[in-house]
Amino acid sequence: MMRGDDDIENNGHPVYNPTDSGGARQRRAPSGNGQAYSSVPSQQAQHAGYGPNSYDADSLKKKSTSFSTPTFNTLSQRSSTVGGGSVPGGLSSFFTSTAHLTEGPNQQFYRDNFNDQPFSCDFGTGEENGIWMNTSDQAGTIMAFLVWLLLIYSAWTFTALAATDGIPSIFSALYVLFCVLALASHAKTTFTDPGSVPQAAVPNERMRREMGTPDQPLSMCSQCQTFKPPFSHHCRICNRCISRMDHHCPWMNNCVGVGNLKHFILFLLYTWSCSVFSLILLGWNYFMCADEDCTFNGVLTQLVRAVTVLSIGALLFTSSMIMNVTFGLMTGIGTIDRLKKKANNTIAEAIEEPIPLKDVFGIGAYWTWLLPIDPLLEDHDRVMGYSTPQRLLREEMRDEPARVFSPSGLSKDMLSI
Repeated sequence: MMRGDDDIENNGHPVYNPTDSGGARQRRAPSGNGQAYSSVPSQQAQHAGYGPNSYDADSLKKKSTSFSTPTFNTLSQRSSTVGGGSVPGGLSSFFTSTAHLTEGPNQQFYRDNFNDQPFSCDFGTGEENGIWMNTSDQAGTIMAFLVWLLLIYSAWTFTALAATDGIPSIFSALYVLFCVLALASHAKTTFTDPGSVPQAAVPNERMRREMGTPDQPLSMCSQCQTFKPPFSHHCRICNRCISRMDHHCPWMNNCVGVGNLKHFILFLLYTWSCSVFSLILLGWNYFMCADEDCTFNGVLTQLVRAVTVLSIGALLFTSSMIMNVTFGLMTGIGTIDRLKKKANNTIAEAIEEPIPLKDVFGIGAYWTWLLPIDPLLEDHDRVMGYSTPQRLLREEMRDEPARVFSPSGLSKDMLSI
């Protein structure tokens, strides 16, 4: 029940090699703004691998992401680190985040509150759209609406059963809570940027060192004409390259990628919980009810039968998808990549590594793992697979406050971005 929309690998276009002479690479302007992005010279974009000078690989930025909202925070690692400090474990980590232990004036990380997201209130999947939403797939829109309709119907049915004393009210309230969490997770999955690669994306330092070689060059997307991070794919429906894309899900009307994988997993878990809980309650009533007080009568009987069929179907579907996602986390191979490797009979030769849970659910308090809120990622650039010259420039400006700036706000030896 998924669509695997893949991209065309390079398609004869030259791959992106950061060792090319000149220290700068021109990119095609993003649609709508007519601006041409040029990369930062070697002295200023050392993280991205332009030119001979480069920072150490440990100077990767950390970022607290909010993919679906205009404002987000960034935890960035300073170029010269100052004692990392230890992160305590135990029960306290369930209620409190440990990010503040390494963030501050004399700590290893700092928070970047710069807002570089559009403020427009229009829907779409382009960089100029302020609200992420796939509007090009009418079938996906109908299927996503159907998910809401069925969950609301089942919640209303259990509310009606509790109102007629068919089931205890506490069980009905618990089922409705599961439905609300499932719907909230569905909304976050639908309206969250799944990890689209911006036009100005550049490889981070570690990626440049490991992959920026003639034997293993960094590639470009032939359709987006942008840098293509590892494990990313071009979705023809969203018309964007998605970092660590798993598949395009019509039930979500969105791609499932690194940006909304947490919300997708939560939706599966809460929907699975709804299905199991409803089957247990209805099955208990069917087999254990011995008097007329707990017997469903009239219209409620037909509603319960429909919910039973719906719960069985949802249980089978979500169980298969949970196993699919679990396999992807344990092997590091997404659905599209796994189908490719099976077709080529090369899945046994896979070199991908398992995906740590902190790269999905973040490093915040454990209770945040249970809620459909954006995670605080430990290392945003590593998880996303790219950085941007704008973020690298802000770090350069922060680490060297004595640098003389031009009236435009950029250092004098910077090219315009």
